[in-house]
Amino acid sequence: MADKKHKNSLPVYLLTGIFLLILCIAVCIGILIRPYEKAQTYLNILFMDQNMKISPSSGLNGLVIKENNIETTPVSDIPVEEQHFYDTGEIIRPSFGEQYAVLKCDDISLSVPVYWGSTAELLERGACQASSSAVLGETGNVVIDAHVNTFFADLGRLETGNTVVLYTSYGIFTYEVSEKIEFLNTNKKYVLPTEDDRLTLYTCEAQVLGTSDNRTGVVCTLVSKQFYNPAEGANP
Repeated sequence: MADKKHKNSLPVYLLTGIFLLILCIAVCIGILIRPYEKAQTYLNILFMDQNMKISPSSGLNGLVIKENNIETTPVSDIPVEEQHFYDTGEIIRPSFGEQYAVLKCDDISLSVPVYWGSTAELLERGACQASSSAVLGETGNVVIDAHVNTFFADLGRLETGNTVVLYTSYGIFTYEVSEKIEFLNTNKKYVLPTEDDRLTLYTCEAQVLGTSDNRTGVVCTLVSKQFYNPAEGANP
């Protein structure tokens, strides 16, 4: 009788062992996914030529990426006699795939290039601004997102009152975090055009396996627009 019970319990032990093995493999994969994705993001940069255009050998054909050398010196570090800014000014509209801004937030040690438009290739290189949103300097909702496992990994650390600055070739735009947000990817409430000046930053909710349908981020209120050149026809 004892031998019979022992034989009957063998399949249970075997299935339990297989289950535990599968569970351990799944956990290990989950732990390794994020470091791999981070490494892959930066490795892909190696396949670009000196003009930051995608090399045919990279397999990422069809998109020309334009990089711009954008000055990011804080206004506080610019000598007073050299601070020539205007409340309204000339806006240079970017082309799709062009880096037209640098987003910085000292509170979370964030500095990331911002590209106009959104594709998988662009998201590997920085943050992306929805081309349906307002260009910096225009009135409306400036909507920017990036991957949570790379450039926006610390976005959740932003708190109300933190300062976010966007530098462009034509001016400096300063915002203050006014609200932390969470929403489903099917909810367009926070990414739709608005009549007020605001900045919306968001990313996917971090999770070990797969991609989440939840989004987290912040809404920021405009503090100042500082253009380098006055609007056409305006008195300097």
